[in-house]
Amino acid sequence: MGRIWIQGAGELASGVAWRLRRCGYRVVMAEVCAPLAVRRRVVFCEAVYEGRIEVEGMVGHCVAAEEAAFHSSEIIVCVDPEAGQLRRLAPEAVIDARMTKRRPQALPTIGAPVIGLGPGFCCGRDATLVVETHRGARLGALIEQGEAAPNTGVPGRIGGVASRRLLRAPTAGHLEAKRRIGDLVQEGDVVATVAGEAVRCGIDGILRGLIHPRAELFAGMKVGDIDPRGSAVDPGLISDKALAVAGGVLEGLLRLGIGPGAPERRSTS
Repeated sequence: MGRIWIQGAGELASGVAWRLRRCGYRVVMAEVCAPLAVRRRVVFCEAVYEGRIEVEGMVGHCVAAEEAAFHSSEIIVCVDPEAGQLRRLAPEAVIDARMTKRRPQALPTIGAPVIGLGPGFCCGRDATLVVETHRGARLGALIEQGEAAPNTGVPGRIGGVASRRLLRAPTAGHLEAKRRIGDLVQEGDVVATVAGEAVRCGIDGILRGLIHPRAELFAGMKVGDIDPRGSAVDPGLISDKALAVAGGVLEGLLRLGIGPGAPERRSTS
């Protein structure tokens, strides 16, 4: 009961997985072989690189795709970008959280309902239901007809700052970090290099995310995130946006009649 496959294990997908697991659903997440998430303290795709990751007390383990199974307490992550194990595992629902922001490449059809996250999905064409991911009054809303708001190409404002809070690769190559996630930084600081070229902060704040050094980068690619709110922010906490989207997914599953098993009991002491 409550077996859910999530295609993608980035920031929004991880917020969804975390909330569903807390509610008692069993979750398998499928990722690419070299994930590109920058908020690495709150993404289960980090397990692809490190083998194991803990996000707000929830453990994710990476296993070989053919060994993936629905676990009673942990979130299982596997490298399976084409969802080749989907038919074998036969989940009760599929959450497509690849966040390509365009019409997605179709996953194998298994007869289970699909909930799509964000731009590119249209109810009845690519998904059964869609959840809005655009920051604003409708963030996390469950859409039963039509589609999510289109991608604007402009990052959401945090602390009044949009594009300047993002760090981008100056050239192709691999990132070499000079600062750590959670460090307070100032405008002009060098937080990393790519092929010897500096990646500098555009604003003061806290380094909220930085891409994994094994990721293959191209010039202009997003490689990090500065939060202008500084020490008021904990980079190890799932974002309000991810939690709102997770709430929309949970609503969708319940509307579809797909309930969880018994939730994992945790000490409150």
